[in-house]
Amino acid sequence: MLPSNPMTRGAPEGAEQPRITTRAPARPVGSVPGMYSPTPDDWHATNRARWDERVPIHVASDFYELDALLAGKDVLRAFELAEVGDVRGKTLLHLQCHFGLDTLSWARHGAAQVVGLDFSEPAVETARGLAGSLGLGPDRAAFVVADVYDAPAAVPDSAYDIVYTGIGALGWLPDIDRWAETAASLVAPGGFLYLAEFHPLTDSMDAAGSVVTDDYFSRDAWVDETPGTYADLDAPTVHNRSVEWQHPVGRVVTALAAAGLRIEFLHEHDVSLVQRFDTLERHADGHYRFPAGRPRIPLMYSIKASRPAERQG
Repeated sequence: MLPSNPMTRGAPEGAEQPRITTRAPARPVGSVPGMYSPTPDDWHATNRARWDERVPIHVASDFYELDALLAGKDVLRAFELAEVGDVRGKTLLHLQCHFGLDTLSWARHGAAQVVGLDFSEPAVETARGLAGSLGLGPDRAAFVVADVYDAPAAVPDSAYDIVYTGIGALGWLPDIDRWAETAASLVAPGGFLYLAEFHPLTDSMDAAGSVVTDDYFSRDAWVDETPGTYADLDAPTVHNRSVEWQHPVGRVVTALAAAGLRIEFLHEHDVSLVQRFDTLERHADGHYRFPAGRPRIPLMYSIKASRPAERQG
């Protein structure tokens, strides 16, 4: 474990702290090494116990700054707002929403109705409480407890104008094809899916982001025992075991296309919201980048995939 929080170390004094308002990988830079292994039978219960335990830690942490959110601060990233575009009057489904900060922010940007889904009951209960504090009733902001693969049977409507998956979500899912089929089935004709994620290449590199140390194409699970959480590395925790998977970008794109969506764009970004590697430097915009002159690799990526509108007549 690093001696300081990799999210904030090296930040200019007074600069706005970056955040991940949905989920993040369990294995930060310098964490106790995990290992690749066949998927354990208890992966779902293991991960849910981990996330359930961390909800109150995240709510109480400075990392999420709930008071600032309640006071009107926007937690969405600039590149997401630009790529998603105007959401006014549209319906939006947020899969794997944690406790709903991104979800509620889309409502503030004018979405007619937002629905957040997460498998953690404490997270969803927290999201519902935050919605109430913001004066958003279930007709504007609804939250449901369900596994993402069960979303079609759990959410209020059969399709949404925008299906959104926030940062740090896909690594917790074993079957990316099933995820793509599920998410695509919820995109209304003329609507689209938007995904923003950490680039999986970053999970294959050493702590400096210079040498490939792990198999980018591995299909095995990564089982880890790192205590604490990205929001508080030193938080005392009991449920420390986690099970994650690496999904190469090509597989994600192919899965979405096979599910019937049209890929509008795939953008790779040379910035990160967290100090994923020791060598990254924090800039005034709150993003981390490699030093000038240093060869870059993609640190994040985003995808927009649309469903064609139904033809008339």
